[in-house]
Amino acid sequence: MLETLTKGFGAARERLSGVRELSEENVSEALRDVRMSLLEADVDLSVVRDFLERVKQNALGSQVETRVRDAAGRVMRVSPGQHFVKACHDELVALMGPVDTSLVKADGRTSVMLVGLQGVGKTTVAGKLARRLQSQGKRPLLVAADVQRPAAAEQLEQLGKRLEVAVVRGGAGDTPVAICGTALQRARDEGFDAIVYDTAGRLAIDDELMSELQQITGLVRPANTLLVCDALMGRDAVTVAKAFSERLKLDGLILTKLDGDARGGAALAVKSVTGVPIKFLGTGEALERLEEFRPEGLASRILGMGDIVGLVQDLEGVVDAKEAEEDAERMLRGRFGLDDLLKQLRAMKKLGPLREIVAKLPMMGGLAEQVDDGELVKVESLIRSMTPDERKRPDIIDKSRAARIARGSGRRSKDVRELVTRFEQMREMMATLGSKGGLLSRMSGLGDLAGAGGVNPALLGGGGMGAGLGASLSRRDLARQRSGKRDKRKQARKARKKNRKR
Repeated sequence: MLETLTKGFGAARERLSGVRELSEENVSEALRDVRMSLLEADVDLSVVRDFLERVKQNALGSQVETRVRDAAGRVMRVSPGQHFVKACHDELVALMGPVDTSLVKADGRTSVMLVGLQGVGKTTVAGKLARRLQSQGKRPLLVAADVQRPAAAEQLEQLGKRLEVAVVRGGAGDTPVAICGTALQRARDEGFDAIVYDTAGRLAIDDELMSELQQITGLVRPANTLLVCDALMGRDAVTVAKAFSERLKLDGLILTKLDGDARGGAALAVKSVTGVPIKFLGTGEALERLEEFRPEGLASRILGMGDIVGLVQDLEGVVDAKEAEEDAERMLRGRFGLDDLLKQLRAMKKLGPLREIVAKLPMMGGLAEQVDDGELVKVESLIRSMTPDERKRPDIIDKSRAARIARGSGRRSKDVRELVTRFEQMREMMATLGSKGGLLSRMSGLGDLAGAGGVNPALLGGGGMGAGLGASLSRRDLARQRSGKRDKRKQARKARKKNRKR
């Protein structure tokens, strides 16, 4: 997702990673990489020019503070390269925001009319919005007002059954306007407090389509008119959004299939060109895969810094806070087994594809495409083939047990041994980190996950990656901890030998 943009900004950051001061020359060279990535991502030339000019002014026109304090009061060093990336981050956020994702108007109305061309995913989005409204304690009503596409009403009814949400559809000869009017009256009579109208689309924008939508708007007065666009359309999505905004009063956009878009030009340019903000992102077929659009989060991901806030919000939806705290405490004491790992894997699967989770981790976006979701399936099948005792004490798995587990899961004995080895290493590392005097006990924050050449989180305030991240958690630190533990074990063995000789 957005690989084209991330690559260009990453190249610019690398150019400035070793410079001592920002100059007209080195900033222009860095912006050349950014310009190429923006144009390759199908962003309008006028938008690109304005964006680059503002970044250049911010990077060269303000004093670079080489020392700043984070939220915990710690003094942290800031490089000129980090100052440049902060300027990029701020301008990306300004380009795409601000955004209000609330669907409830001041007068209490909660109704959404979905508009857009045919094939962009309006009906699926209608189901996702109904799911979202349900989670907010609403009782939604779905309206099948698309009489153009065959089986559109049937598709919405199937979604309604899955969600246990009522669906209004018309009879033979009913017009979309009449269907929406009937639905509005039913909502009033039966106490539905939210309505989602799924309207028809066309292959292209025409007067008939616009006239129909204007009639529906005049009759039901939707609290929100949201345009659904396909991110894979690139610049055409911006053109469509502009044409719709000229005929209808749009409250926002829903950008679908962003998870399959390597360019991301529509996400960057649509607000600037049309003045209409993106409210939600569709990132998968599942009904839960509708994210609130956060410009700060997307800007951080484009810059290769992940989106910790977005990841935490995703976790809140699938993980029980108290249970997660107990699990974490047990892990840091080294008292957890493969059953606990299986539970964590299942929670991760609810978040969506593993590569998307990795993409939201700071400085891990470049590795996301190398992640294989099949590994989760393989690990789950191996654990499910183990006995309860083997899951609790993996160290008892010998050669014969490994062969049995491999046969039961359709895998190889080598896969079983590798899983057990990796698990034991992970358990040992977590126990080391959480032990008294261990690394975590000496850390006041979670670590500067942005790493060398990245943005210091303190620069991004409370929004971006979180200002509470401070000390550095490196592989060298972990290796030092393991080495110290090995030395202690060696000394203990020598002491035991001396005692036996005595």
